[in-house]
Amino acid sequence: MKEFGQSVARLVDELKRLPGVGQKSAQRLAFHILRQPLEEALRLAEAIRAAKQNVRTCSICNNITDQDPCSFCRSPSRNEKIICVVEEPQAIAHIEKTHQFSGLYHVLGGAIAPLQGVGPEQLKIKELLARLKERPVEEVIIATNPNAEGEVTALYLAKLIKPLGIKVTRIAMGIPVGSELELADEVTMQRALEGRREI
Repeated sequence: MKEFGQSVARLVDELKRLPGVGQKSAQRLAFHILRQPLEEALRLAEAIRAAKQNVRTCSICNNITDQDPCSFCRSPSRNEKIICVVEEPQAIAHIEKTHQFSGLYHVLGGAIAPLQGVGPEQLKIKELLARLKERPVEEVIIATNPNAEGEVTALYLAKLIKPLGIKVTRIAMGIPVGSELELADEVTMQRALEGRREI
């Protein structure tokens, strides 16, 4: 990208640092930004600056927010007796899209992954246990990812939470809508059968 000047090359290099953005996507984004009026490009830059300056983690659930506590923890309409545990804040957005959950959340900040050097002490597990001891909670829904790290994390949390007399559940996993059975791996098929319900 040196042929377009140092500024364009730097912009492409910075965009390539974004997850899922390779060289071609970075170039496409860079040229899109350059074609925009200056005001629009500056609005994007300002939005990034404001987000980096104003967004922090909620002191209760560790969700990202620009107000502490976050909107979920502040809301009087949320069911405080149910807490859904997720790995990252992005999972909350997916759960909220369903309009099926009205409880509170707890963000761990990842999953137990010994090969990457992430143990329970690097996650917000102590904070979760403190929350469970502070207020009467009836159920903890563990909504970690359906991979090896998510499973290890779910089992670890269940071992810690069950002795507190709190119901621990795991989100059901199975065949995605629109998929075909022959495309499902054995574990997914097993989960789909285990999570079956009466119709």
